[in-house]
Amino acid sequence: MTQDELKTLVGQAALNYVEPGSIVGVGTGSTVNKFIDALAGIKHTLAGAVSSSVESTDRLQALGIRVFDAADVEELAVYIDGADEIDHAGYMIKGGGAALTREKIVAAQSRKFVCIADESKWVATLGHYPLPVEIIPMATRRIVREFAALGGSATVRLKNGKPLLTDNGQHILDVTGLKISDPLAFECRVNQWPGVVTVGVFALHKASVCLLGTASGVKTLTF
Repeated sequence: MTQDELKTLVGQAALNYVEPGSIVGVGTGSTVNKFIDALAGIKHTLAGAVSSSVESTDRLQALGIRVFDAADVEELAVYIDGADEIDHAGYMIKGGGAALTREKIVAAQSRKFVCIADESKWVATLGHYPLPVEIIPMATRRIVREFAALGGSATVRLKNGKPLLTDNGQHILDVTGLKISDPLAFECRVNQWPGVVTVGVFALHKASVCLLGTASGVKTLTF
């Protein structure tokens, strides 16, 4: 199967984790778009969704699914999102779609995180994919130096020749050259740097389940 077909497969499989009558947490990205499309088929059974990005909100609403503000919802039973990388412990790198801060907020208010991904995202050690970090722009140079001291090379993500603005109005650094052997310690360390909004390592709020699309079908991995 193609990568697109694998994404469709795991997007549909994620419906099994959506509780009737519930408000479901919905992430961002191309794999999640497949889940949103599948979700439209059971929208009559849902109370609605909480979304991690403007892009996903627009897609959900276009399909007739009610979107609640995260601040108005006490708790979510499940959050369904993709990953740029996921390791054998359920730790992830996320933020390729620039929505990492809101993704982490919605993940934190959910009892279960279901990661949907194709097998190309399954890695032994995090760091092959550039690590996204949402930052406050005035801290850019200092944070670039902090990553350089760890052996990483950080660059500001651009869009149309200018720094990309997140839904929160901030910038993204993409960091290469890192091998993240202790994701939990790394996340805690980087999140303490002044000017970091959040780092795209999801260790404190890792996946509970991964639905991994493979050539032989969907593998369900639990952590």
